[in-house]
Amino acid sequence: MSTITKPAATVSAALRRNKSSRPAWEEEPHPAAKIGKAAVLIMVVVAVLGPLYSIVLTSLSSQATITSAGGMVIVPGEISLDAYSQILNGGVVTRAVLVSVGVTVVGTLLSMVVSVLCAYGLSRPGSFAHTPLLFTLLLTMFFSAGMIPAFLLVSGLGLINTYWALILPSAISVFNIIILRGFFMGIDRGILDSARIDGASEWRILSQIVLPMSKAVTAVIALFYGVGYWNAFFNAVLYINDSAMNPLQVVLRSYVLQGVMIPGQIAVGQGAAPSLALQMAVLVVAVMPILMVYPLLQKHFTKGVMIGAVKG
Repeated sequence: MSTITKPAATVSAALRRNKSSRPAWEEEPHPAAKIGKAAVLIMVVVAVLGPLYSIVLTSLSSQATITSAGGMVIVPGEISLDAYSQILNGGVVTRAVLVSVGVTVVGTLLSMVVSVLCAYGLSRPGSFAHTPLLFTLLLTMFFSAGMIPAFLLVSGLGLINTYWALILPSAISVFNIIILRGFFMGIDRGILDSARIDGASEWRILSQIVLPMSKAVTAVIALFYGVGYWNAFFNAVLYINDSAMNPLQVVLRSYVLQGVMIPGQIAVGQGAAPSLALQMAVLVVAVMPILMVYPLLQKHFTKGVMIGAVKG
């Protein structure tokens, strides 16, 4: 019996020593620390979702509910869809949504094609002008010509007051190319060399081997480009003179920040309740597409960013 107890005591003492010698970040959290973390996370969630909840609820509230709340609605009251029916009834907001969707889709596709081709070429050692091209791209991350030369270039190319002015000036992101290049360089060269020995061309290697292995990072980069195009408004302010061609963000800036009356808006003498409901409805329309797309790509987001960063 004593021979069994002694090894057991020795093992437990060794476990205690190992536990006490572990780094602080590997120790089991104290119950108070767990409660504190949970409380902080709850406060962060409330701080993020609270304003969004109030915006959505205000956009769905009637004039009487907004008036009784004195502004932004926190407690649900009478629900009304009048704000959405006014802004989506084939007017300015509907046209701006279509413009933003078209610019986002076309711009993201164009940016992804150019970025993937550029990143793949720069990831192959010995490619044509590899070092000068890479140095030139990196140089543009730190130095730019400025707003006036960019405007003169766009004007000289005849892109003023065209949809291409919303796409081409921001079509390439060197940061995204560097992330893609880092991921492509991390792919085992033996796989690519085997494909070349079998007679596969570079186009086939890229389309059938590299891209299927890079779904995570390409999904993340596509999300970066898509969010950038959807939220962009400065190019439209600079290069678009026709209000009918304005994207949604410019309309949002005019109606929410500058207080411009939305066509078809109810004119109320002393209250701004209908105006507030319409402004919050425009905000919801501008935010919802990104909130709907992000969950579809969320499973790739962390993996794509971490792999691209670590392997770069």
